Amino acid sequence: MRWLFLLLLMLNAFYYIWHQQEAPLRAKEVLPLSLYRAERQDIHLLSESDASGVAQNNPEEKCLYLGGSSAQEEIRTVEQRLLSLDIQSQFEPLQSGGQNTFWLKIAPGSRRLINQELLAGLVHDFPLLKNKIMLCSGIATAD
Repeated sequence: MRWLFLLLLMLNAFYYIWHQQEAPLRAKEVLPLSLYRAERQDIHLLSESDASGVAQNNPEEKCLYLGGSSAQEEIRTVEQRLLSLDIQSQFEPLQSGGQNTFWLKIAPGSRRLINQELLAGLVHDFPLLKNKIMLCSGIATAD
């Protein structure tokens, strides 16, 4: 048993020396990612992209929609609160899937008056309130 142990120890030492004789492997050189990336492959936010393929940089073409609730009184209350803040809005009912949903279309000129704090306050007071930024000529969906 002792001889078997010594034989395995000698084989292990021989194997170690043999592997030390080989040239060490070199790491593969990798080019920076910036050389692969073209200008058009950058990541863009959805609000920065355009759906039609033509750049739409005019903020007047997009409107903010608030609502999505089936309770008309709730949306009318939101409309009154916005009017008290001098924010112009237009009430728009929408029927989808047999259910009426109501939306407020905020005028593009009044959109600059609405900030995240105001939206957070409205959502706190009206938990079912949704907001979307869409083309002014479009109609908000119930989703």
